[in-house]
Amino acid sequence: MISLEEGQEELFVDPDPDHARAYFKNKNRSLVNKVTSIEKAVSANVHDGDYLAVGGFGHVRIPTAILYEIIRQGKRNLGMAGHTSIYDSDLLASSGCMDRCDISYVIGYEIRGLSASARKAFQSKAIRKTDWSNSALAWRFAAGAAGLSFMPARNMLGTGTFQRSAAKTITCPFTGKKFAALPALYPDVGIVHVHSADIYGNCQITDGILISDPYLARASKRVIVTCEKLIPHEEIRNNPQSTVIPYWCVDAVVEVPYGSHPGNMPGEYWFDEDFFKMYLETVKTQEGTDGFYKDYVFGVRDFEEYLEKIGGVKKMRELRAIDKLIYTNKG
Repeated sequence: MISLEEGQEELFVDPDPDHARAYFKNKNRSLVNKVTSIEKAVSANVHDGDYLAVGGFGHVRIPTAILYEIIRQGKRNLGMAGHTSIYDSDLLASSGCMDRCDISYVIGYEIRGLSASARKAFQSKAIRKTDWSNSALAWRFAAGAAGLSFMPARNMLGTGTFQRSAAKTITCPFTGKKFAALPALYPDVGIVHVHSADIYGNCQITDGILISDPYLARASKRVIVTCEKLIPHEEIRNNPQSTVIPYWCVDAVVEVPYGSHPGNMPGEYWFDEDFFKMYLETVKTQEGTDGFYKDYVFGVRDFEEYLEKIGGVKKMRELRAIDKLIYTNKG
């Protein structure tokens, strides 16, 4: 067992709740139309040096269109919460957009194997790294959403993960027991893909797990939402219990059908395993990685043209059939 009073790695984000509150109090909380384009959402809300938090879980409900646009616009020196993060962290790392990362889960494509491009990027000294467990990063978002500076926990104590983190230990004033103090995480930008939203930014995630997205949205200074479809505000009011991210958290809304491709969108379409197989094979070399970005990010005008390149509506109908267990020739 490792006995340390504090972790030895870098804390990337200021956990002071009053500094965050000073930003939040000036946010516009009126009901205004926030629908915009992917290009404008990124140019207005993502700046060089920002720290990003990306919603979804692994390859599920990932905001791919925004990630591609960040790369296309050449954003640099970004930080990221690598919380249950795979394709999103791989893209930002291997494209050279990221220079620091809070890591709980990156690089591994689960049963598909490891990404050579992500592994190379994270092993380089170009990205500074601090370790956390998945639950620790979730509770750091929760502390931010609650307006706190830290969350006490018992996990990570005595582990190598604690040693490579930026956590500290505290003594409970009621029991005298020792806890890990997990610093609040207030990202500059939160990016989340949801099933539906209204023009004001009220968001519904109607299938699958929420993971930390409600906390992530409440802790982030600016939030970009992409949605499979825009719905009337009346539908939000008629079903208020389904709103998991309220409008006052959100700064930009973009309607992006099939916006989680190549990831899964629960209840809508399945993982594009053909694409992931092609990607992992292609990025085994730097030449292949450069070619991927040339073909699928810089070589297309927008996400609609990207979807045409991967097979268009026909491909997405196949993935929808798999998700809904409808028989296809692919089985």
